[in-house]
Amino acid sequence: MDVSRFPTLDPELLPILDLLPEMPDALDDLSVARAFLHSFLPTGPLPHENEVDVADLQLPGGVRLRVYRPAASEGPLPGILHIHGGGFCLGSIETEHAGALGLSYALGALVVSVDYRLAPEHPYPAGLEDCLAGLDHLAGMNQVDPDRLIVHGQSAGGGLAAAVALRARDAGGPALAFQSLGIPELDDRLETPSMQAFVDTPLWSRPQAIRSWEYYLGGKPADGYAAPARMADVSGLPPAYITTMELDPLRDEGILYAMRLLAAGVSVELHSFPGTFHGSAVAVDAAVSRRMSEELLVVLARRLGTRVRR
Repeated sequence: MDVSRFPTLDPELLPILDLLPEMPDALDDLSVARAFLHSFLPTGPLPHENEVDVADLQLPGGVRLRVYRPAASEGPLPGILHIHGGGFCLGSIETEHAGALGLSYALGALVVSVDYRLAPEHPYPAGLEDCLAGLDHLAGMNQVDPDRLIVHGQSAGGGLAAAVALRARDAGGPALAFQSLGIPELDDRLETPSMQAFVDTPLWSRPQAIRSWEYYLGGKPADGYAAPARMADVSGLPPAYITTMELDPLRDEGILYAMRLLAAGVSVELHSFPGTFHGSAVAVDAAVSRRMSEELLVVLARRLGTRVRR
């Protein structure tokens, strides 16, 4: 990859680019793309895995969940609905296992991770319905404090998290105390300056975004729950933490959504990380990646009324 095309790229992220293939057509063959994503799964023991109880379950409607609970913890615990990314067509609770486990341990929270149905086999609204079923289950758990429920997602998971917050608002609950939208995929119109400009950025670029929305919508027009950027009324939503990456086609839709929330009276903390690209947090030892990880924990701990455990 010719890094001269990205002069503001953080130098610490340069080594990871040597490991990433050129991916403009990555979503054309989903079997290959899904296998590539799973190749990033960590091997061997995970930090603190013996200090978090993990259980898989299946809801009556068939939705698969993975539940993380700090070992020997006493309720009521804060609850986090965790939604994985992957352009609505990739990813699983396995690809997000380490992150969900880490959140549960660090925040002393009960985390429910949703293995929602993927497009194009299951287009909208299937994935969102599965996430809403996960929220209902989380809110109904005896160990969970109903006043400390939050939704958190990254990329397509961030878009689904925004949609969950909108549906919870409009359907009368479960009430969310906070929404955490990491590098969210929010707008199928693909018209923002960053979406127009970044046609060849690492890991995610305009060609993948186009195909992602084609899969997710299945040929049908988007409403405000499929693409939250289209929602006319964003008032009355829970406070939000929104992150974007400088060299990411999704950058501007995250920033614009944050601005719309603020204009509607919703409290928002927005952080656009310089020199980063979509998914650059895979370079876990880079200083900017460590800052992202630490800031997320601090923000969520503050909202949940807990302390970050190391």
